[in-house]
Amino acid sequence: MAAHRKPRQRSLGGHTVRTAATIALAGAATTAGFEGTGHAEPQLSPAQVKARVDKLYEEAEVATEKYDGAKEKADQASRRLHDLRDETARKEDRLNVARDALGSIAAAQYRSGGLDPALQLALSDRPDQYLDGAAFAERVGDRQAGAVARVRKQLREIEQLRGAAHVELASLTSRQAELKRAKKTITGKLDSARQLLSRLTDEQRARLGAAGGAAGTVRHASRSAARDLGPASASPSAGSVAAPNSRAAAAVSYAYGKLGSPYVWGATGPDAFDCSGLAQAAYRSAGVQLPRTTYSQINAGRRVSRSELLPGDLVFFYSGISHVGIYVGNGMMIHAPNPTAPVRLAPVDEMPFAGAARVA
Repeated sequence: MAAHRKPRQRSLGGHTVRTAATIALAGAATTAGFEGTGHAEPQLSPAQVKARVDKLYEEAEVATEKYDGAKEKADQASRRLHDLRDETARKEDRLNVARDALGSIAAAQYRSGGLDPALQLALSDRPDQYLDGAAFAERVGDRQAGAVARVRKQLREIEQLRGAAHVELASLTSRQAELKRAKKTITGKLDSARQLLSRLTDEQRARLGAAGGAAGTVRHASRSAARDLGPASASPSAGSVAAPNSRAAAAVSYAYGKLGSPYVWGATGPDAFDCSGLAQAAYRSAGVQLPRTTYSQINAGRRVSRSELLPGDLVFFYSGISHVGIYVGNGMMIHAPNPTAPVRLAPVDEMPFAGAARVA
């Protein structure tokens, strides 16, 4: 009879294992390929890059205005804190003189046979503790009472100043934290914009900047015209509407003189500017003090409609009032656009118009 043998189990080795491994690796590679394709950054056209970059610059400018506002308030808080500390030091000097006077009284009493307990407290390390006793003034003579009253007043004034200084220090700390957050936002937006622009070739970047180049040509012509016309004229051509007054004309003349200056966020001149910094500097040169930020500058003067614009008027853009330029006539303004472009002449309609103000 034929022997009935149990079929031999084939081990997972040799060709079988190699085949299974090949299939598994192929599947993994295929999956990885699809995942990579699904997460790859889509190729953007130059126009799409420009649109994204413009949006990033707009967002960065919003953050810049917040930075400018926080910096202005931080500077004010720092000045107030400095003044409070100075005043506190002066009052502490006067307090020491008053305490010396009490010491003289105490020495005289000691020589005459005893030291009044009230004076002992007044000369202790915590002189404010004795001031709460209602009967204190009744236990000392007129001279002592007057000296103690002066000390009491000075101590209260010093404590008030210290309290005010504490408030200002808290305000300053808060503003500094706000500055740090705004700066981080700004640098993040600008870095993202630079990364997007780095994807373009030199030729593509040059093509996107062609409008800026045209503005540069107008810029040089305008600067020459401004020199020829002088501060009384507020526009680059003799046929333009004149500024309404000498202050507006002086501000426009200053703006023409800064054409080509670099954009630097947070800068107020004299060699670099952000948008609201340019407006502030231009009017400062004309003897007019403007607030630091766009959303404050728009309320610094009388609102005017677009049809009423005259040279020197401030023109504002975007729904958040995050950009400002100085109107110079003929539908043109001078402004500090963004880090890719210097202070330049540009059409008012190149950005969404939000309002205008006449500040001079």
